[in-house]
Amino acid sequence: MQNIDLAIIILFLAANTLFGLWHGKSNKSSSDYFIGSHNLPWVVAMLSIVASETSVLTFVSVPGLAYRGDWTFLQLAIGYIIGRVLVSAILLPMYFKHGVSSIYEIIGIRFGPNMHKVAAVVFLVTRTLGDAIRFLAAGVVVQVVTGWSLPLSVMIIGMVTLVYTLSGGIKAVVWLESFQFGLYLLGGLLSIAFILHSIDMDLPTIFRSLASSGKLNIISNDPNILTNPLTFFSAVIGGILLSLSSHGVDYMMVQRVLGCKNLGSARKAMIGSGFFVFFQFSVFLLAGSLISVFMHGAALEKDREFAFFIVHHLPAGLKGLLIAGVLSAAMSTHSSAINALASSTVNDILGGKPSLAMSRVISFIWAIVLIIIALMFDTGSKAIVMVGLEIASFTYGGLLGLFLLSKSKRNFHPASLGIGLVASMGIVFVLKFFGLAWTWYISVSVLVNLLVTLGIDITFFNKKLQQPQPPPPKTPQE
Repeated sequence: MQNIDLAIIILFLAANTLFGLWHGKSNKSSSDYFIGSHNLPWVVAMLSIVASETSVLTFVSVPGLAYRGDWTFLQLAIGYIIGRVLVSAILLPMYFKHGVSSIYEIIGIRFGPNMHKVAAVVFLVTRTLGDAIRFLAAGVVVQVVTGWSLPLSVMIIGMVTLVYTLSGGIKAVVWLESFQFGLYLLGGLLSIAFILHSIDMDLPTIFRSLASSGKLNIISNDPNILTNPLTFFSAVIGGILLSLSSHGVDYMMVQRVLGCKNLGSARKAMIGSGFFVFFQFSVFLLAGSLISVFMHGAALEKDREFAFFIVHHLPAGLKGLLIAGVLSAAMSTHSSAINALASSTVNDILGGKPSLAMSRVISFIWAIVLIIIALMFDTGSKAIVMVGLEIASFTYGGLLGLFLLSKSKRNFHPASLGIGLVASMGIVFVLKFFGLAWTWYISVSVLVNLLVTLGIDITFFNKKLQQPQPPPPKTPQE
């Protein structure tokens, strides 16, 4: 790595750290620290949502999809937009009506404190395992791009993120994520400009070549909708339900819009993020397609195509900017996880009682836990990494089912809710065993949750909960 690249990276890391320390002065309470006093601009919240869901794997893997294949991945993004419209119509009004600090308070209001804590624990376990392994994968990519050792890559990302998250809280996180989103999007656009300048073909010729080889196809007509996750119906329906779950019942995503001043601003941030994700995916898919032209379709290691291009073909300065983009994608996801885990712990598990100082201590503990778990996993075990990345698919259906049941007027027994939640998670293992495309996991698990919960409740608890009250005793006059 040349000196100019190293200087850009050091400047980027220092700027993140100093910004977090500066923002820390404005936090006076736990509400400031976790919700931003409901004063976050919706544009900043929107960009923060996009940055939070864009891990370093997205940064390097999406170009790889286009390099090896086509643009059918965009079908998922179509579903994402529709899913966020549904979140804005169905779930956000409920959150703002009750003025909650954590979305799992809704479960507590409806089903009692025990189910409130169960929902929060499911989120904490899911987010911890999923983000620790995603954090490890980010370290692997940073290792490839920078040449640092894996432990050093993980520690640098973790410690810089820890400093600004610990000090600045949610306000520092969302503002920095907005900047980080802009940085790695700029990196993608500059990569496209560099390739177009380097290829000895005009733009129409390049696009005709890509289109004739089928590399610009967006819609897949594959009839195997149950086994291929990127057929049109499975991708769009899967995208809708994944977005409805991830941005409706995953606190890490919803936390950003809860910081907006009102429901209208929250809706703009939520729906706008879907369109920005679509644009972002388009940029990086285009980059992948152009890299395939630039590299003449050479066989490269799967999901390492963009990283290889950055390391071996970008000039000094631009390479440093792209490496800063990789770090941005890694740090934005990590900072979001730390703050969301700490916020849920404070509000859902500890009842919102901890002070600002104690909230920072809890954030510190979660940051260290994520670093430790990331370093514990065997980087050579692809199965472990893939299971970690799929964890959300195992639990999102159960959580979404709980929120849908909360809108029912039926007084469900806690045992029914618990059995339905477990069944919805267990069914995903069965679906995975039989080879069903992962885009159907959430729809099936939600349906199983609703049917099992209702069936158990009617069969075993209906009489107990809904037996008629005895008539009042007759008075002497009667």
